[in-house]
Amino acid sequence: MFNPDALIRRADIGDGRYCIVVDDLLLEPRKMAAEAVARRALFAAAPVNCYPGMEQAMPAEFNTQLAAFFTRHLLPAFGATQTLGMATRMSMVTLKPEQLMPQQRICHRDARECPPGEGAAASVLYLFEDARMGGTSFYRPLRHPEEIDFLLHQARLMDNDAFSKVIGAAPAYYNGDGRYFEKICTVPAAWNRAIFYDATTFHSGQIDAPELLDTDPARGRLTMNAFIRYR
Repeated sequence: MFNPDALIRRADIGDGRYCIVVDDLLLEPRKMAAEAVARRALFAAAPVNCYPGMEQAMPAEFNTQLAAFFTRHLLPAFGATQTLGMATRMSMVTLKPEQLMPQQRICHRDARECPPGEGAAASVLYLFEDARMGGTSFYRPLRHPEEIDFLLHQARLMDNDAFSKVIGAAPAYYNGDGRYFEKICTVPAAWNRAIFYDATTFHSGQIDAPELLDTDPARGRLTMNAFIRYR
C-alpha cells in the first residue's frame, strides 16, 4: 500500500517548526480514491471535531500499515522511539463560507499539549488533482497564550455575528486575521502528497476557491487525515 521509495523531505514552516512532506506516498492512490467513491454513502458530517465537511473512518488495516510506514521512515524526524496509537479518517471539506460556524472560521491545533515523554503528529494526504482546492497553512499566534485559549473557547460559544466582530471578518475560510494569528507558511497540495507535522502547531486548510468544493469524492477535496501518538 505504501511506497517504500516515497520522496521524503523536511520543510521549514517558521518559528523553528517544520513538517515532513512525503510525495508519492501510496503505491496505488487511485485505488484508494476509487474506494472512497464506492463508499460515498458512508460519508457523514463531522460530529465532534468541527471539521467543515464530511468524513468516514478508515479501515483498521490501513491504520496498521500507516503506523508501520511512520515507524520505519518518520519516527526520527519527530524525536520519537515508538508509535502509541493512531486515528485516521477520509475527509472532504464541503461547506460554503456562509455555512461555517465560528470555530470553523479560524485556525486550530489538533493537540494543545501532550503528556510528559509523549508527542503527537498530524497528517494530511491529498487525494485530489486540482491544486486550486488548496493545501495546508500554518499560523503564528499574535497574542498571549491565555488570550488565544480564551478566543478558541469563545469561538465555540459565540454566534457568527459576534465572532465576526471579534476577528474583524465576515464568514470565510481562514487566511489569518491580523489580530490573533499570522500566516507563516503554506504547503501546497499535490496529488498523492502527504504532510506530517507536530499536532500542537496551529494550522488550517488553505481554501482559496470554495466554489470548487464538492460533496462527491470523485470531484471534491478528498483527503486522508491522521492523528498519531508516539513516545
